[in-house]
Formats: sequence, C-alpha cells, structure tokens
Amino acid sequence: MITILCSGSRGDIQPYVALAVAIQKQGHAVRVAAGVSFADFITSYGVEHYSLATDYKSTDVDPKLLEAAANSTNPLKMALTFNKMKKYARIMVDEMYEACQGSELIIYHPGCTIGYFAAEEMGIPSIMASPFPMLATNEYASVVTYGKFKVAPKVSYKLLQKLLWTASETGVKLFWREKYGQLPANFGAPFERVDAKHPSFASCSNYIFPRPKDWPEAAYQFGYWFTEETNDYQPPQAVSDFLAQGEKPIYFGFGSVFAEKDQAAFVATIREALAQTGERGIICGMGAVENLPANILAIDNIPHTWLFPRCRAVCHHGGSGTAAAGFAAGVPSIIVPFSNDQFAWAHRAFDLGVGARPIYKKKFTTQRLVAAIEATRTPTMTTAAQTLGANLATETGAEDCAKVVSLVLTQQK
Repeated sequence: MITILCSGSRGDIQPYVALAVAIQKQGHAVRVAAGVSFADFITSYGVEHYSLATDYKSTDVDPKLLEAAANSTNPLKMALTFNKMKKYARIMVDEMYEACQGSELIIYHPGCTIGYFAAEEMGIPSIMASPFPMLATNEYASVVTYGKFKVAPKVSYKLLQKLLWTASETGVKLFWREKYGQLPANFGAPFERVDAKHPSFASCSNYIFPRPKDWPEAAYQFGYWFTEETNDYQPPQAVSDFLAQGEKPIYFGFGSVFAEKDQAAFVATIREALAQTGERGIICGMGAVENLPANILAIDNIPHTWLFPRCRAVCHHGGSGTAAAGFAAGVPSIIVPFSNDQFAWAHRAFDLGVGARPIYKKKFTTQRLVAAIEATRTPTMTTAAQTLGANLATETGAEDCAKVVSLVLTQQK
C-alpha cells in the first residue's frame, strides 16, 4: 500500500488525487489521507480515502486565523500566520502518522513532513511531492518571492523551506517526543534530502518553470498532475444552457480564499466590467447572488478541467491548481492573487504573455478589470495562451511520476 499525505482545500488536494489515479494504473494499491470533508471528492475518482477527522473545515480553528492565512501578502505575514497555526498542525500529525502504518512507500506534501520521519522509522522509501518547485536553485526565485521581491534565488528557497518547516516542525517534534521520548535521528527540515530512496516530485510544467539544471538527479518534474473527468460527466443544466446561449464567457472564481464579506464588492466590480466590455461571465463559488443580468450566471462548483476550455478567459485567485488548469485550457488568464504563492503564478502568467497584468486583491477595481479583459482580447495573448495549452498537453506529469514510484519500489525489493 502506498499512502499519500496532503492537506488544505480541494484545490490543494486535487493534484494528489490525479497522482494517486496514475499510481493505481501502474498496478499499485494507493490511498490518499486527507480531511473527512473530502471523502466524496476523492472516492469519486476511484481512489481509496483514509479519513482524517481533522481538516481545515472541521477543526476548531479561529476563523480570523484562516482569513489571515488566506491573505498573507508577504513572507513575514506568512511566517507569523504559520507560527500561530502550530496547534492545528499538531492535531493533524497523530492521524497522519497512523495513516502511514502498513505502507510500503509514503508520498507527502511538504507541509506534511511527518511522512518523511514515519517512513524513516519504518525503513521504507518516501517521496516529497510538491505542488510547486520546492528545491533550491540558482535559476529562478521561489514561489514566495517571484515577481514581488528581489531576492537571490537560493535565498528565496531557504525562505520558502523555512516557512513550510515552521508549519510542521512543532507538530512532529511534540508527537515524536510523546511517542518515543526523543526526537527522530537527524531531525530537521527534510526537503533537500533527495536521493534514490527519497526522490522529489514537483507538479509543475516545464513550459511554466523549466526543471532547473542544478537540481539533484532524483528530483523529477514532468508536468502538472491533472485529474481527468469521465466522458459521461454532465454539468448542471443551467451551465449547459448558458454556454449555448451566446459567446464564450469569462470565468470568475476565487476558491477557498474568497470571503463572504467580499461578495458584494467583487460581484459589483465584475458586473460593471462585463457591462462595459460587452462580455458574458460565469461567477463560481461566491455564494447565492441575486438579480444578476442575463449575461452572468452564478454557480456553486464545477470541475475546472471541464469548464475552462469552454471559456474565453479565466479570472481567479492564482492557486497553483487553478492556475495550472487555466494554462492547460489554452485561454488567457486574469489573476487576482490574495496570498502566498498566488502572486508567483500571477506574475509568471504575465511574464509568459498568457495573462493580463496581475490585479492584487486590494486593487480589484472596475477600471483595472476592464483593462485586463481588454488585454486578454489581443491576438498576441490569445495565441500565446493557445500555444501554451498545446504544449502542456504533450506532458504527462502524473503518469511519469507514477513510473518513478514503481521504479523506487522495485529498487527497494
């Protein structure tokens, strides 16, 4: 049995589900350990779910703390927020350790480092699987500084790794002392411990951030890990009807970082910008919205991999999974970053010519949104986005990583 440890929102977990599906196709039993609220989502792809009683929805975490995490606009704010969430991390460690028992290999998100130490204690291989380039390189800055701060690349990776280690160090330390009376051997951030028994995966396209040449040999980056919707997937009738009634719409959705208190201002801005540009729009995940004009449809949730290729452009918060889905759809992006690595994807989209200039959340105005919409209409951007989408279609990230998993297991026997 292979166990995958991950945490976060649905967008955070989805790439790991795609990886699990690919591993299953290699003939291995695999389970994804994630919060109880994601059971239906994970099992809908035919993947076993190891239910963690605690997750960001069910745990009694201060809502203000979650909001702070969703609006951390610089590394200092991220560090302060992660430090305050240590109690939450400690609760998760117990269950994640239990999830690892009986495994022959553990794959873990860099925020779930208990996976590394559990694997070492059990004498089995472990793989750090990150939703972004995680290992230090001199070639480009990490996702916590790219586009926002001018810092030497390797320094920026030290900062990124420090942030993620802060999020999990205390939980692992407290758990291990309680269970074993001492810390694990070589206790410390495991992120750069990469070798044949401890490979590293990054879910990222080489057309977005090329795999650095100065990475270790056992660090793999083959492309994004995308889930595939079944051919019999049927969207809500209202969505089908809306798409059939006119030109392709612009998608607007800001994931789990979106707060209800921002609904009125965001919807008003979107509504006015669409009116000024004559565009149609689909608003997703912003709650019930009343009295919308005929050119706007509000929906609750829908697979991005299905909807995005049917849109003219996509406007979102820049979560790594959502940004990847937008790039793969071959349509221009308008990214409104709220926090953390979202700024990197926003700036990278702009640098690659496939996205409008980033609009930071506090500057999300009608004037700026209109300008961004106009930018996505230019032939240069539409062609660049189509080319990028075609290039991403040639990558098989999850499948190639799954083959490495099989190789690691073979080498350990």
